[in-house]
Amino acid sequence: MRNLLSILLLCVLAACSPKSWQALDAIDFPSATTQLLVVTATGWNASVATLQRMEKLSGHWRPVGDGIPVRIGRNGLAWGRGLQVDGVGGRKFEGDGKAPAGIFPLGTVFGYAEQAPAGVEMLYRQAGERDYFVDAADSPDYNHWRSIPSGQPNEPKQFWRSFERMRRDDRQYEYGMIIGHNMLGTEAGRGSAIFLHVWLNPETPTSGCTAMSRENLLTVLGWLKPAANPLLVQVPVNVLPDLRHAHPFP
Repeated sequence: MRNLLSILLLCVLAACSPKSWQALDAIDFPSATTQLLVVTATGWNASVATLQRMEKLSGHWRPVGDGIPVRIGRNGLAWGRGLQVDGVGGRKFEGDGKAPAGIFPLGTVFGYAEQAPAGVEMLYRQAGERDYFVDAADSPDYNHWRSIPSGQPNEPKQFWRSFERMRRDDRQYEYGMIIGHNMLGTEAGRGSAIFLHVWLNPETPTSGCTAMSRENLLTVLGWLKPAANPLLVQVPVNVLPDLRHAHPFP
């Protein structure tokens, strides 16, 4: 546990440097985007990373608050299907245990409660017992949230070969947010069901999502504003200076 905390601290210190902030100024983000979540890892194979909130002030990106320790894919990172121009490195595919690298829209906040947490302004959706995120690449519902109608048996295997239950027993989805990986013009097999969510614990990586403590996630969700057109930037820290936004979506 002590070694892990040391690694997380080193990730925070490495990611939250003025050089990293300057690299963001060179990326041609949409003019409407004034908030970023910047997740940086020490390398492509790292499963620990740091999330830094950033806001644009007077034409420059500035940090908001302290860096937040997060866990990412158990096998590290690979280029996801987002808004970026891919650089050198492999691409993410379904079941590879990697979190998507790149630039991504931030979508709907979700949770178990009927109403959004206090202070959350982003669109919110309650996750119920009949809600599933489909990760079967052979399904037309691939990488989409689907609900089984109340008049039908709640047996998801009748509809999809593979899926994520949005109402988990371990409460990792008590609060979460959809990351717009592979959402625009969905490509079968390029990865699905990518979220920000509550981590199981600090020691456990994810299968491809970005997870953090419940307290930190609520802080992040409450800070994001729809009018700021927020984006997620997620890459190894050494890749950040070469990252570029694609126009239009690739």
